[in-house]
Amino acid sequence: MRKILPMNLRRQAALLAILSIVGAGCGESENGGLVATTTSPTITTESTVPLDDQPENDGTQPAREVSPSAAVPTLADPLPEPAPEQMLANYPLDRVGYSMSEFVISGTATSYTSAAPLSADGRWPVTPEATAPYSTRAVVVQPVDPEQFSGTVIVEWFNVTSGLDAAVDWQYTHDEIIREGHAYVGVSAQAVGVEQLTMSEPERYGTLAHPGDSFSYDIYSQVGMAVRELSDMLLPGLEPTTLIAAGQSQSALRLTTYVNAVAPLTNVFDGFLIHSRGGVAAALSEEPQVDMATSAPVIIRDDLAVPVFILQTETDVLGVMEFLPARQPDSDYVRLWEVAGTAHVDIYVAQQAGDDDGSMGSDVAQFESLSNPVAGFTVDLGGSPLTLDCPPALNAGQLHYVVLSALHHIVSWATTGDAPPSMPLLDVDESTSPASFVLDANGNATGGVRTPAVDAPVATLSGLPAPDAPGFCVFFGSTVPFTPEQLDARYPNPGDFAAEWQRAVGDAEAAGALLPSDAARLAEMVPLPE
Repeated sequence: MRKILPMNLRRQAALLAILSIVGAGCGESENGGLVATTTSPTITTESTVPLDDQPENDGTQPAREVSPSAAVPTLADPLPEPAPEQMLANYPLDRVGYSMSEFVISGTATSYTSAAPLSADGRWPVTPEATAPYSTRAVVVQPVDPEQFSGTVIVEWFNVTSGLDAAVDWQYTHDEIIREGHAYVGVSAQAVGVEQLTMSEPERYGTLAHPGDSFSYDIYSQVGMAVRELSDMLLPGLEPTTLIAAGQSQSALRLTTYVNAVAPLTNVFDGFLIHSRGGVAAALSEEPQVDMATSAPVIIRDDLAVPVFILQTETDVLGVMEFLPARQPDSDYVRLWEVAGTAHVDIYVAQQAGDDDGSMGSDVAQFESLSNPVAGFTVDLGGSPLTLDCPPALNAGQLHYVVLSALHHIVSWATTGDAPPSMPLLDVDESTSPASFVLDANGNATGGVRTPAVDAPVATLSGLPAPDAPGFCVFFGSTVPFTPEQLDARYPNPGDFAAEWQRAVGDAEAAGALLPSDAARLAEMVPLPE
């Protein structure tokens, strides 16, 4: 079992968020049972006058032609150096041509409620319920050279399941962000994340205050407005043209509610990447405001005029996230991809992402994990070790590459109108109890988005844990490398594996699951014999 040496607390936030995610996936407290005790700003109740009518989607109006309508917040000067770079990478970001800064963003946020139940179709007409002052932070990462900026900003809703802000989608997508010249803004949208900042570093974050997660949706909108209207301060030298909202797991639950209730009213974002959502959505409002829980299951509303990309793993579909009942067909503005052989959390994001600077070494490490996966690791946080041991081994499916492709597709969809390809869903046998995946002769799921890891396999990959997997292991899936005998039976002749791998890489690239640059690296990994 690999040992991870002691690290700064924030560097471990992404991993801790993953390890504490059980509550979010099972409909319990979305911050893992933690309760925010931030300073309680004065909350003013408003009369429930309906907001503007929901816009009709005629299939021709991209988000960039709709005027944003959320409030523009106040932006303070950047917080002093050093910025908490370690929460994003184990190397200085200037190595890859990027810089990082932090800002305090303040304003008056609105909470929402609804006179009608929050129905399963996601078409939720909402009204303002109350207002309250807030002060939160945003983490900004941008190209050092403004000439390299693409015009696109990825705005991530930080995952706070562990009680710490975690930039999970930055970890999965930073390779594509950097090579395309996008900028990135991470948002402390929720109360628990703000509370942890004020407690851990009061001198730096002592002015932050959050009125509660009922106001998180409008806080997120207002940070998006800061990107649009205050870019000269927030992103100096850059002129954003496209904003993509992103969030994984707990944050995907929040974004599901945001898309269904708030996005049609504010029009702040040009597209959404909803990564590993559950079959439910986060509450629209919660105590001390009116408790407005959502239906179970709930789909993404299909009448939006902005694109929504939903990316799911095997764990999400049939595991504890219980997404299966919330499946929905592709439409003009919705795409659903389910990726075979992948888990809600995998070796890449748990161990490799922080060291991935875009060099070939990371691709090699990911490839080698297919044959030599690890069962667990220990995180030592100031003398309080946290050990994870998940026999037989953590999932090493190639989700990372598909997330990179998904980000590329949602950006292209939002900027050019070119929709991503529709993909087959994972094959599920609903006649069994519980429902189960249809497996091929190698034990890998059939259907879904295909990668070389499942189409030229050297291991059985699953997003579902072993039957007796303890605790957090329900999110890490499994990898069972083939035995030498299995490898010999599948690839009896020299060059068989290389030929099958090359075909699988080509097929995945042609389908849109792999980007050309990633396909080239994977093809280079197993060259055909001369």
